[in-house]
Parts: sequence; C-alpha cells; structure tokens
Amino acid sequence: MSDEIRAGGCLCGAVRYQVRGEPFKSGLCHCADCRKLTGTSFLAYADWRSDQFSYEGEISTYEGRSFCPTCGSRLFSLEDRKVEVFLGSLDDAPNGIKPQVEGWCKRREPWLPVLPGMPMMPADP
Repeated sequence: MSDEIRAGGCLCGAVRYQVRGEPFKSGLCHCADCRKLTGTSFLAYADWRSDQFSYEGEISTYEGRSFCPTCGSRLFSLEDRKVEVFLGSLDDAPNGIKPQVEGWCKRREPWLPVLPGMPMMPADP
C-alpha cells in the first residue's frame, strides 16, 4: 500500500480530514441524489477503508453524507468499513485519482465527453 497522505476539508476550514494510501474504488456517479448533493451533473468520489481515514472538527450528517455545519461544504460519507470521499473536497487539484467506473449513466448528460475505456453502468455499478 502506498504511504501517500491526502488532505482535504471544508471551505471555511472548520473540518479537516486525511486519507492514507490509495483508494480501493473511484468513480463518477450521475444518480439523482449525487446530482442534488453536488448541485452539478455528477459526483466524483473515491472509497478508502475506514482505518485509512481520520478527521477533525464538527460535522453534520444527512442520510449518511457528512458536511460542515458552518459553511455547508459536502465532504464524505462514513460507512461501517469504508469512507467515500467527495473528491472536490481534497486540497490538491488535480489530485491524480482517475475514475474507474461511471454509475447511473442513464442519467448522464449527453454533452459530457466519454472517457475512453471507462466502464459505464446504466445504474449502480
């Protein structure tokens, strides 16, 4: 496993997090929930095991998705064994994390360019 540490956080700086190593999954999701969550056409995400993740600061959670209660930045989804990080909340851009799959492509905007070689699932991958 890589020793790389990536850091991220909210817009106001009240919540900070770190992920260690490489994600085991990454992708783009075009489902209705992710579109509403991001306020745009898709969510770019990556999943790490829970033991690769830590955070500081107060978070609020709605339907499993955590955000900063001060500035409203959407950050991650904490689950029992994994954390799904919303890649736009990482400090570094570009962050070098390439999507491995696109989900919910039946909701994908037709003006988005196709990523060569990317598996495209009509619904959940």
